[in-house]
Amino acid sequence: MSETTDKEKKPPLNGRRALPSNNSNDEENEVPEMEAFGLIPRGFNPTDYLRVVDIHMFKEPHEINKQQHHTDKYYNPKLIVRRGQSFQIQVDFNRPYNPETDRFWLEYLIGRYPQQNKGTYIPILVRDVLKPGEWGAKITHKENNSIRLSIMSSATCIVGKFRLYVAVLTPFGILRTHRNSATDTYILFNPWCQQDAVYLDDEKEREEYVLNDVGIVFHGNINDIKLRSWSYGQFEENILDACLFLMDKAELELSGRGNPIKICRVASAVINSRDDNGVIAGSWDNTYTNGVPPSAWTGSVDILLEYYSSKQPVRYGQCWVFAGVFNTFLRCLGIPARLITNYSSAHDNNANLQLDFFLDEEGKVDATTTKDSVWNYHCWNEAWMTRPDLPVGFGGWQVVDGTPQETSDGMYRCGPASVQAIKHGHVCFQFDAPFVYAEVNSDIVYLRRAKNGTQVIENIDTTHVGQLIVTKEVGRDGMMEITEEYKFQEGSEEERLALETAVMYGVKKQTTQDTSYQPQTDVDMEFQVQKAVLGSDFKVTITFRNKSRNTYTATTYLSGNIVFYTGVTKNEFKKHSFSAKLEPYSSSAFDVVIKSSEYLSDLLDQASFHFFVTARINETGKILAMQKATVLEIPSLRIKTQGAMVAGKEMSVTVEFTNPLKQTLENVTLRLEGPGVLRTMKKEFRQIPMNSTLIWEVKCIPNRPGLRKLIASLNCDALRHVYGELNVQIQKP
Repeated sequence: MSETTDKEKKPPLNGRRALPSNNSNDEENEVPEMEAFGLIPRGFNPTDYLRVVDIHMFKEPHEINKQQHHTDKYYNPKLIVRRGQSFQIQVDFNRPYNPETDRFWLEYLIGRYPQQNKGTYIPILVRDVLKPGEWGAKITHKENNSIRLSIMSSATCIVGKFRLYVAVLTPFGILRTHRNSATDTYILFNPWCQQDAVYLDDEKEREEYVLNDVGIVFHGNINDIKLRSWSYGQFEENILDACLFLMDKAELELSGRGNPIKICRVASAVINSRDDNGVIAGSWDNTYTNGVPPSAWTGSVDILLEYYSSKQPVRYGQCWVFAGVFNTFLRCLGIPARLITNYSSAHDNNANLQLDFFLDEEGKVDATTTKDSVWNYHCWNEAWMTRPDLPVGFGGWQVVDGTPQETSDGMYRCGPASVQAIKHGHVCFQFDAPFVYAEVNSDIVYLRRAKNGTQVIENIDTTHVGQLIVTKEVGRDGMMEITEEYKFQEGSEEERLALETAVMYGVKKQTTQDTSYQPQTDVDMEFQVQKAVLGSDFKVTITFRNKSRNTYTATTYLSGNIVFYTGVTKNEFKKHSFSAKLEPYSSSAFDVVIKSSEYLSDLLDQASFHFFVTARINETGKILAMQKATVLEIPSLRIKTQGAMVAGKEMSVTVEFTNPLKQTLENVTLRLEGPGVLRTMKKEFRQIPMNSTLIWEVKCIPNRPGLRKLIASLNCDALRHVYGELNVQIQKP
């Protein structure tokens, strides 16, 4: 054979390793069916020896394996088990098995270059006893030509799709079963197993954080919390394969895939498309050409399946979309996970624990010099695992975030960061704890450049950021507050101590001593924004309380801005100045009316406004400053069902919507999905005139009994974030 062809066949090697890297679950190697020990004598006939005729995997959803391993919900024909827990298979031979003379063993292989020391080639001998959490097999039953085996997998083994071979020893060589994809076995993380790094001891929490395939996203803002359902769909067809593909895409070495820390770290990078062509392309500028607006998605399934087939980033996502897809990935692999919302989330671009808002001479925020922003809310995920790489006490919930905000070790990713470490200010522990600490703990500092060039601090707001951190309740659709998992009581001694610890560990905290700051203490200012429905007028009420014996006049400026939910301003739609007379020892209130005609033409996705109020006390020259976000009420979709709701029988679902705006809605898209009831359906409507009602009826055949959820969304350029949902009880046939 000439040298060139020989070289072409071999994969490229480098000088450091004898084998190429093994980072694809999809690739396979050729396994010989006859592995001879030397020359084979002429009379050798393999059929004279023990031979495997068939292997039964007990892989149906109602059979023992999927039932015991909590994998019966996966819409996948192959065997799916969780590591560190025994499962059953049956091997049929051509004659009764004789333990005295016959020798056979099992082989599990993963990837293209299986090696025993990497955990990618696993030979399993039959033994008398199974040790918990270690690979082994024992015969539990013999009948005629068949044996029943109980197989135990290691509680630390690789998570992925393994190939199974049965090998029989003969005097002249090893005989193996041929490659049969029907015996492929998926092995997942096991939160039910005490030796597994993701072990969770509460059954109700396991049902929520691993097995629940729908969840709630909390959005809106701190003064007006809104919620919508999200379909995770981790058990739907092809989703498990799509999630394993993500690890191949991230080129995570197979031998590292038993470690939830490594998996979370690479997944937080591959969920977004920045720097690695990952799953979702983010867009925050309100233009969503050639893609789906983030608000239109109702779940993760469409996104993951599109990425799995096209291998190109899916357009478009914002934080809750990244978090929703990340949650699907984690739950699908068996890592307990939940979606978190942090209200008034700081995006501190220089990690100095303060957000600097620069005011100009009039007391307005100067957009050119202000680089930090406060997001109305930001969604991330928590994944549950032990942290053997950190000191004791930092295991449990870990923050992971797939939204591309800042780079970490050169890539857009974030986490896993221990929630416990963030609370106590121990931000020296990997990964990205300082960034998350700043998201929930920054101070807002209002600065003004004085005539002589020095910066004067006009106001410091220590309580605005990270006021409320929430997630879905376990077993119910309500909201559970988890702020105290991230931070101590505002103003407490412990909080001060945690801050000093964080500063000691290198979180930059600018001192305010070098810039003179004496606030006006004898006048308080507050303002309230009236709750309003999209398309109506509302008012902002500014209240002053003068606690002194002096009479003051306050030159007051209100600025109303239409903002992205990230706190970035699109434009100022309302400017209003007035002079307020503040009598001694009294309160005075002033109303400013906001008309719908002032804001409707520029409204963005989430109908978010941001109001700044600054007041200068003329007698002292001091400035009071405050900011608040507000969200309009967006009308919702109504979902109804007709007829009996029985698994396997056709049912009818109707979606209705009435247009509340004083204009015709054009090019409207409706989406409807419900895991176990119907695959995502879409319908386009050219126009919905003002005050008219749209009705869309679909027929579907639910395939799973139990309590399911239908989720719908409506989208058009003038109106987004319109949702509806309905719980339906599907009966057994």
